[in-house]
Amino acid sequence: MLPARTLLYAAALAFAAAATPALAADSPAVGAPAPDFKLQDQSGKWHTLDEQKGKWVVLYFYPKDNTPGCTTQACEFRDNIFAFRSAGAVILGISVDDVASHEAFAKEHGLPFPILADSTKAVAKSYGVLYKAMGVMEVARRDTFIIDPQGRIAKHYEKVDPKGHSEFVLAELKSLQAAAAS
Repeated sequence: MLPARTLLYAAALAFAAAATPALAADSPAVGAPAPDFKLQDQSGKWHTLDEQKGKWVVLYFYPKDNTPGCTTQACEFRDNIFAFRSAGAVILGISVDDVASHEAFAKEHGLPFPILADSTKAVAKSYGVLYKAMGVMEVARRDTFIIDPQGRIAKHYEKVDPKGHSEFVLAELKSLQAAAAS
């Protein structure tokens, strides 16, 4: 159980992230190439988006490790990992936290997919999701992108509700896959 002070901070951070204008340029449009990146995961392993060509990718941005909404979102993706894998999709989470923070977060919640450290905030900027929370702290907005096997943005969800989002994305992914197959 998180201390009350941590919960209050997390609630204020989430509210501020939702209510504060973006710092970065607009997000890439549906149909546009997804910006590539090279980031380290919770184990220190490097990942690029280009390595995922030929696969469907669910790329989700979240504000902060170990906050209630971010934990809910990550754990729901964890709980649906076999369904996403069965659909041939890769899940990648990104926040501006560092590798050490991600390592502790992934270990505590048994996350079976890479969560990537964007500590320079360059990737959040390139996807148009970087926000200034509470007027001082830059974090990633809670947005999700579905990227098709050719590396294009197939769907973009802005300011998502973490509760139930994984199921919603999975259903949309299957719909997009069916449309692409026909």
